[in-house]
Amino acid sequence: MSANKTPIFITGATGYIGGSVLERLLKHPSASTFDITALVRNADKAKILESKFGVKAVVGNHQELDKLESLAENAHVIFHTADADDEPAAKAILSGLKKRHAKLGDLPILIHTSGTGVLTDDARGEYVTDTIYSDTNIEQLKSIPPTALHRNVDLLVIAADTEGYARTHIIFPSTIYGIAEGVLFDAGVSNSYSIQIPLLIKAALDRKRAGVVGKGKPLWPDVHIHDVADLYIVLFDAIVSKPEQTGHGWEGLFFGENGEHSWYQISRAIGDTLVALGIAQDPEPTPFTVPELIKYFTSEEWGNYSGTNSRARADRGRALGWKPKYTTEDLLKSVRPEVEAWIKKLQKA
Repeated sequence: MSANKTPIFITGATGYIGGSVLERLLKHPSASTFDITALVRNADKAKILESKFGVKAVVGNHQELDKLESLAENAHVIFHTADADDEPAAKAILSGLKKRHAKLGDLPILIHTSGTGVLTDDARGEYVTDTIYSDTNIEQLKSIPPTALHRNVDLLVIAADTEGYARTHIIFPSTIYGIAEGVLFDAGVSNSYSIQIPLLIKAALDRKRAGVVGKGKPLWPDVHIHDVADLYIVLFDAIVSKPEQTGHGWEGLFFGENGEHSWYQISRAIGDTLVALGIAQDPEPTPFTVPELIKYFTSEEWGNYSGTNSRARADRGRALGWKPKYTTEDLLKSVRPEVEAWIKKLQKA
C-alpha cells in the first residue's frame, strides 16, 4: 500500500448497493489515490475484482469477526453496505476503527447503511400516517424507539462518533428500485436487483395476480439505485473536502428519497403488467391472506412490513448538493421491466 493512498474498505461489494457504490469509487476522479479492499464470499468474484478492477479482494464472510475487525482497522474510510441488522459484524468493524484510532491517532470515517424501515409503523395497509421525518430534525430522530428495525446497529454507530474514535455517518435508503448497471454488474460480480419490489413481483407471478397488504394505503419514500449510490459519493466527497462543515454522529444521518408512493400503486403497476403480459385477467390487486404472507415473506410479521408507513425527507443530503434525478413516476415505470426480468430469471432457475 502506497503511503499517499487512502485505504478504503467496502462490505457488500457483490450486492446491489455495494456494487453501485464501488462502481462509482472505481470511476471517481480521485480513484488513482484510493487503495480499495473488499470482503467477498465468492473466490471467483474475488479473482475478477483483483484482475479486472484492481480491487484487493479478501475471501471471507461477516461471521469471521476477527477478519472483519482487522480489515476495518487497516482502513481510513469504510463503506458498510452489507446487512444493516448484523450487530456482531457492526461491532467488529467499530472495534477495528477504535484500535486504529488508538494506534495511529487517525480519525477513521464510517459510512454505514441502514434504511427508512427504522421509521415504520404497524399500519397493515390500512391508513396513511401524518408523521414525516426530516433528517435535519435531530430531536425527532432521537425519538425513534430503540426497538425499531435497524435501530440497535444505528445507535452503536452513532455512539462510536460520540465517543470520539471515528466520524460516523448513516445513509438510510428507502424503497430502492431500478436494475443496477455498470462494469461490475456486466462482469457478474454484483447483484443487479433490489429486494423489496421483487418480493411483491415474485408473489404476484406465483399467485397469478397482484397482491397487497390490506388496502395498500400507507406511503413509503422511493429512490433509484443510481441516485442513492450517488448520495454515498456526494457524502464521501463532502467529508474529504470540507470535513468541518459535514455533519457526523447525530448530524450525520442521511435519508435517501426522491418522492413517495403507496403500496397500492406498486401492486397495481404489477397487476397492470401481468394483464399486459397475459398472465392475469384483472389488474386490481387482492389482499394477501395470512398463509400467503407466510409463504411469500417467511412470516406474517415480515409480510405486514409491505403494508407499513415510512415517510421521510432527505433534506440533509440535498443541502450537501445531492441532486437525485429519478422520481416516483420512474419507479412506477420501472415495474414492467422488473417483472419481465424476473420472469426470465425464474424460467432459468
